[in-house]
Amino acid sequence: MPRSKSSISEILITIAVFFIALNVFGCGSNSASGGISNDSPTAAYKRLYAAVKSKDINAIKKEMSKQSNTLVAGIAAQQKKTVEEIYGNGLTSTLKSDELPEIRDERINGSNGAVEVYNNSEHKWNDIPFILEDGQWKLALGDAFANKYTWPGKGRDQREKEAANALNNSAPAVANGPANAPWANSAAKNANMPANK
Repeated sequence: MPRSKSSISEILITIAVFFIALNVFGCGSNSASGGISNDSPTAAYKRLYAAVKSKDINAIKKEMSKQSNTLVAGIAAQQKKTVEEIYGNGLTSTLKSDELPEIRDERINGSNGAVEVYNNSEHKWNDIPFILEDGQWKLALGDAFANKYTWPGKGRDQREKEAANALNNSAPAVANGPANAPWANSAAKNANMPANK
C-alpha cells in the first residue's frame, strides 16, 4: 500500500532533524589535557606568526617551548642583543614573510610534530619542529638544537627529493634531521665549498 505524501514528509523531516541534532551535539570537542582544544602544529605556527607580526614578545614566548626560550637567551647573550630583539626576528625566516606563508604536510608522532612552511625569501620548503608541552603545541627549535626532539617522519619536500634522486640512483643520506630544516642550509653550503689551499 503506497504511503501518503504527509507520511513521507514526516519521515524526511525526522531525518533532517536527526542530522541537525547530530551536528549540533555530536561535533563538540573537549580538551582533557587543559591545553587548547583542537590544537595542532599548524595552529601553533599560525599563532606564532600572528604574535611575531604584532611584535607581542609575551605571546611569542608562550608559543615557544621552554628549551627554545633557553636558546633565545643564549643567542641574545652571544650576539650581545636583548632577548626582545631575538624574539622580534622570529627565529625562522619563514616568520619574516609579509603574509602568512603556505603551510603543508603536518606530521605528528606522540609529542613531536612538524609542518612544512614555504620560505618565500629562499623559495623552498622549511621543516619546522613543534613539541607538545603543557598541553599545547609550541615551536621546538631549541629542542631540535639540543637533540631533545625526534622528527615525526620525513616531510613531503624531503620525500619528493629522495624520490627524484632515487630515479637518478643517487639518493643522499640524511643524518641529523631533515635536509630542509631551517639550520641545514648553512651546513650544506659549507660542505660543498672547496677547501682553501
